[in-house]
Amino acid sequence: MSGPFPFSAIVGQEDMKLAMILTAIDPGIGGVLVFGDRGTGKSTAVRGLAALLPPITAVAGCPVNSAHEGDIPDWAQVTDRHVIEKPTPVIDLPLGATEDRVVGALDIEKALTRGEKAFEPGLLARANRGYLYIDEVNLLEDHLVDLLLDVAQSGQNVVEREGLSIRHAARFVLVGSGNPEEGELRPQLLDRFGLSVEVTSPRDIDTRIEVIRRRDAYDRDPIGFLTNWRGSDMDLRARIVAAKRALGQAEAGEPILRDCAELCVALGSDGLRGELTLLRAARALATFDGVTTVSRDHLRRVAPAALRHRLRRDPLDEAGSTTRVERVVTEVLG
Repeated sequence: MSGPFPFSAIVGQEDMKLAMILTAIDPGIGGVLVFGDRGTGKSTAVRGLAALLPPITAVAGCPVNSAHEGDIPDWAQVTDRHVIEKPTPVIDLPLGATEDRVVGALDIEKALTRGEKAFEPGLLARANRGYLYIDEVNLLEDHLVDLLLDVAQSGQNVVEREGLSIRHAARFVLVGSGNPEEGELRPQLLDRFGLSVEVTSPRDIDTRIEVIRRRDAYDRDPIGFLTNWRGSDMDLRARIVAAKRALGQAEAGEPILRDCAELCVALGSDGLRGELTLLRAARALATFDGVTTVSRDHLRRVAPAALRHRLRRDPLDEAGSTTRVERVVTEVLG
């Protein structure tokens, strides 16, 4: 069985790839929103990144991927308690999913056959410590948006129904994608994404040819293609792991904090989430670059992704939002 298309083999889409790498280094950044054309590698990128990340250690039979036996929820009937390594989970949340499927519900089979009130975990349980991917996130039903907002805020999924009172950890990197022409994203959910990027189909003929060449090679000989790109993926994995370890040592001086605040004030960003996200993303980028001091160059490189969706006017309806951020960055940072 072949694996996902290698992350390193994705042609172009550098902004999208960098945003996903930064959230892998620091999941606290808050996830990635990717808007743009269909067929530009959005789902390919998230699956490829998860595949190259180091496996997580988890209790074999735990439905929420608990790292230690002591973290297993008391409602989970886990028989196999061996700690194993497993791939970083990537869970799709389909648009038609019911609330029960997302958060979990009463296990009807056990209720009918044994008379037991048992909990059947949902998609949020499976996504814990991994990625939750939502395609066409702007078309997600309002009640599911509200649910995701609550979970994103608390890191806990709480289910109280049919006489059950259940809670479990639900910490994941949220990746959403979609086409802005098909509907707006609610501001409350938009603000929960740490980074936002736009992707477009490549216009350059040579770039399109290289996309075709690599995809065709993967389809014809996936094992050989994965083998050829494994070295590049492992090099990238090593950089991400090293950056993650160095996060605690990365320093951002007073001038950088002032730059963050001035950028957000100049752009009219509401609240303080913009500054905090900008700082975290710049710190992650610094460690990815192999340094432990955040510079203005790091701020310049992450500011469009961290701030373009935080403008007071809806940036998804404003074609020049990224240009506006870039202009303000030049004015503030020089």
